[in-house]
Amino acid sequence: METRQLGAAGPALSLVGLGCNNFGMKLDLEASAAVIDAALESGITHFDTAEMYGGGKSEEFIGTTLGDRRDQVVIATKFLRRPQDEPYTPGALRRHIIASCEGSLRRLRTDRIDLYYQHYPDPDAPVDEALEALDQLIQQGKVLHIASSNVSGEQVETAAKAAAGKGVTPFCGTQLEWNLLSRDVEREVVPTARANKAGIIPYFPLASGLLTGKYRRGEPYPSGSRLDTMAYFRTIDNESNFARVEALTAFAEQRGHTILELAMAWLVAQDGVASLIAGATTPEQVRTNVAALGWALTAEDLAALP
Repeated sequence: METRQLGAAGPALSLVGLGCNNFGMKLDLEASAAVIDAALESGITHFDTAEMYGGGKSEEFIGTTLGDRRDQVVIATKFLRRPQDEPYTPGALRRHIIASCEGSLRRLRTDRIDLYYQHYPDPDAPVDEALEALDQLIQQGKVLHIASSNVSGEQVETAAKAAAGKGVTPFCGTQLEWNLLSRDVEREVVPTARANKAGIIPYFPLASGLLTGKYRRGEPYPSGSRLDTMAYFRTIDNESNFARVEALTAFAEQRGHTILELAMAWLVAQDGVASLIAGATTPEQVRTNVAALGWALTAEDLAALP
């Protein structure tokens, strides 16, 4: 498995990362452990979770399953935003971050978090407060690297300037939704991240399964699939996306590949991308995601993409 450094100063990540949002929600401990074991066997060393996934169960399942294999992986987790019904006062975000970190360390059964994300920007607290709290955790050895998630290009720029002005550790990367059906981030966030030497980690690389080929225009959702069980994601089920999927499928098949392989290969070909967050509910899905990286797109392929 190829590894890439996240930005100018981040950790080395396996090109495919395991998205652990299904743990504790769709998957119990036994099923989660099977997916984790398959990931390790396939060369995945980047595990992405969050304190909100499964109400903390995702972190617990990872900590329990890894055991003495903990040092073989890079654990990335995220702290929730500060409760929005609580008025902001200076220091409130800092206290929230410190408490969240302690909770994640406990659930993960580890003494440090390799990559710690601000899951969502705080609409009221200055980013300076978040950066200073995270820098404190770095100085204590409880966190090794920090990153942002779900931010705008302006927020990437503001955080970089704040870190430089305060003399604290900057975000080494940013995580965002990016795939062949969701490309708005290319206008602002991606260029700004590149300009600030921040690495990029796309999530939803398969557009909630639409880029796997398992959903067909006008046909019922496969039983148990994400679109079948989670109405929140059905906004992507539209005529425009299905037309795009059909064109991309034909493009891939003409070259002897699947649309899933195209979706993964296209993202890793983008400048600044360090790792993809690919979720899985079975060991077979893990192996399929890893195998998809066997196709390296040429410049001609990228230019001909419909």
